[in-house]
Amino acid sequence: MSEARTRLAVLGKPIAHSKSPGLHLAAYRRLGFDWSYDRIEVDGAGVGEFVTGCDASWRGLSLTMPLKYDVLPVLDELDAVARITGAANTVLLLGDRRLGFNTDVGGIVRSLAEAGLEQARTAIVIGGGATAASTLVALAELGVAHVHLLLRRPEAGDALVELGRSVGVRVTPAHIADLASAEAVDVVVSTLPGGTDAGVAVSEDLVGGALLLDVAYAPWPTPLASQWTAAGGRVIDGSGMLLHQALLQVRVFVGGDPTAPLPDEAAVLAVMRESL
Repeated sequence: MSEARTRLAVLGKPIAHSKSPGLHLAAYRRLGFDWSYDRIEVDGAGVGEFVTGCDASWRGLSLTMPLKYDVLPVLDELDAVARITGAANTVLLLGDRRLGFNTDVGGIVRSLAEAGLEQARTAIVIGGGATAASTLVALAELGVAHVHLLLRRPEAGDALVELGRSVGVRVTPAHIADLASAEAVDVVVSTLPGGTDAGVAVSEDLVGGALLLDVAYAPWPTPLASQWTAAGGRVIDGSGMLLHQALLQVRVFVGGDPTAPLPDEAAVLAVMRESL
């Protein structure tokens, strides 16, 4: 009897839009692995049962929101980034051990670097979920000292204020309406779900002085990105973050370590980029 094919998947709800299968399958073909990678619709209430029910044919899982939080109780171990952010977007399955990783932080850092931003001091982050947490840690790596955190409910930002303190970033929560009067910063990161309208006209000072990373990529452009572009500002979408966090996931699934480069990694990244 032939050995069971190694299985991987991205979990979420909704999940039909995910580009992760194309990215991952391109990488595994280039690396010479006959692995499968599927989309599976799973919600937060069901993710624990799904993960604990995976048999020996499973190698790993990619997770969308809100599963990045909901999966934590069934994981045996977290890498340092997942521990700091309190969110795991990657699960490595090794026998009866379930290891959680966060590759979103690295994806954000690498995406901004490709856009020419490798250092910054001030930033605005829009939104307060798991991606905002990863963004704060990524901005800390870039040297950001102060983040204005814009939320519809500023009182909901306490956890991110504490996270910022733990990584040396002062986080000031404010209402999202402050976009209309915001002064220039080095970078703005919107973590709002794709298609969400902030409902605010962005200040000219902000558009003129800051690169916007909008982590959405479908549908595109977002209302915020459209405003930014129309005003002559620089915008990058979330496809770069998606690409680079996926590359780090491939490192995890192949070698168990997001910091260890793949064999011929430049070629692997190139075929993944082409799949987008």
